[in-house]
Amino acid sequence: MIDSMPFHARSWEVFAQRHGVKMDLPELMRRTTGRTGTECMGELFGRVMSVAEALPLVQEKEQIYRDMFAPVFAEVRGFKAFEAAARDLGLKIAVGTAGDIHNVEFALSHLKLPQAPQAVIRGDMGLPGKPEPAIFLEAARAVSVRPNGAIVFEDAPLGIEAALRAGMRAVAICSTHSAAELAGDHVIAAVKNYEELIAQGFLQSLRIAD
Repeated sequence: MIDSMPFHARSWEVFAQRHGVKMDLPELMRRTTGRTGTECMGELFGRVMSVAEALPLVQEKEQIYRDMFAPVFAEVRGFKAFEAAARDLGLKIAVGTAGDIHNVEFALSHLKLPQAPQAVIRGDMGLPGKPEPAIFLEAARAVSVRPNGAIVFEDAPLGIEAALRAGMRAVAICSTHSAAELAGDHVIAAVKNYEELIAQGFLQSLRIAD
């Protein structure tokens, strides 16, 4: 939905410096994008952490991210128009994210969608992060859609893998990763942004295929 990955990367750099932790940023991003905050902290510090131990660290890191991103907040191009078009066709909209309630509220408050998603499943609701399929499966269940009838829109490899494990089709949003990095037999389209999907008539072709 939002063009946030560069700011997550920068916030990890600032956070790691504050805590005196050396890291390989590209490798950390590869291992953590799509995982819950507690899982991410375990990866950074190299040990298993309890939720209680990780929570204040997660809150600190994510506040850094929000402070960085807020002044230049941007959607992935075309998202709001695409979401509105999907609603007009009667499609159900659910968010399945490893982010916590603070990041979800931050994103939705800045996006200012005319209507809230019909379900939001977060990484702080006790489910394992991606590539485990639990978040996507719960999002589909919450809007009464069978997994094989759901389409996941994903910008990270772990999310693409989670969609596969969930038995769902996927659309690769290549705003950060290449189409090759987000490939899979279940991936039915790969685009840089939602404007490309609109231009291709993706939703209309989907309805015809259904």
